[in-house]
Amino acid sequence: MTEMRKVFGEALEKLMRENDRIAVIDADLGKSNGTYCLREMFPGRAFDAGVAEADMAGIAAGMTSFGYIPFICSFAPFVTRRIADQAAVSISYAKRNVKIVGTDPGITAEKNGGTHMSVEDIGIMRAIPGFVVFEPVDTEQLRQSVPQVVEYDGPVYIRMCRKETPDVFGPDYRFNLFTADVLRAGADVTVVCSGIMVETALDAAEALAKEGIGAEVVNLHTIKPVDTETLLRSVRKTGAVVTAENHSIVGGVYSAVCETLAQEYPAPVVPVGIRDRFGEVGQMDYLRRALHLGQCDIVEAARKAVGMKGK
Repeated sequence: MTEMRKVFGEALEKLMRENDRIAVIDADLGKSNGTYCLREMFPGRAFDAGVAEADMAGIAAGMTSFGYIPFICSFAPFVTRRIADQAAVSISYAKRNVKIVGTDPGITAEKNGGTHMSVEDIGIMRAIPGFVVFEPVDTEQLRQSVPQVVEYDGPVYIRMCRKETPDVFGPDYRFNLFTADVLRAGADVTVVCSGIMVETALDAAEALAKEGIGAEVVNLHTIKPVDTETLLRSVRKTGAVVTAENHSIVGGVYSAVCETLAQEYPAPVVPVGIRDRFGEVGQMDYLRRALHLGQCDIVEAARKAVGMKGK
């Protein structure tokens, strides 16, 4: 396995060599986020704004007026809740082509604890008009996604794990920013998942199969806009849904799925996610148990969702 931040830095380096309009701004976390080396390679297009995230967003918005496509990078809470006004007004309202990268989302912040544990960042960025919200699941998906994010003309929020993640996709995978991935077919329940919960959902589907429950696993990598076509095709087949996310169930994947189904095809939806609370200090295994983000939680939710059909 390779660290996500390493692949992210390599993907940006390749694109910056091909396109002199791409720029990178860090908020004193270049080494942590894998972009520090770009400052030596591209001294006129890779900067450190210091611990001044709001300024970083304003600088990036201004750079777009001169044709640049800036990526601004920091830990997820610092480029979402800390700069929500700049993201809304300076970037989205002003129609600026800025890409925001938030790392260590949710429980992946681990020992940095509750203050650094963004469990609300998807909800914040989904609520700002005009933003695309994307969460890559592994290095292959991240590698393929960066060029498409550059090509997309508009603000994008990338919610990215910094460290190693299990490989879900192989080199034969073909990514589309606006099309969800059906990773496993099933007829009894749809498990809609994102980020680090994708591997957990696949493991849960294996366990459910032993009980005779066929779980269809859908990686909703782009949470805004929702790929309504793929979601509805799956739910019309299964009739029940579980959502699994490394985020609060308020404003994230659960909210996005429920909003879509309420209008198009009402069905029971059982969430696996963080229940209206802050995170805490701990290692990943402990945090999964404490915040109920494990395989057993998805299995239990799937049983419940299947049992709710027709009621």
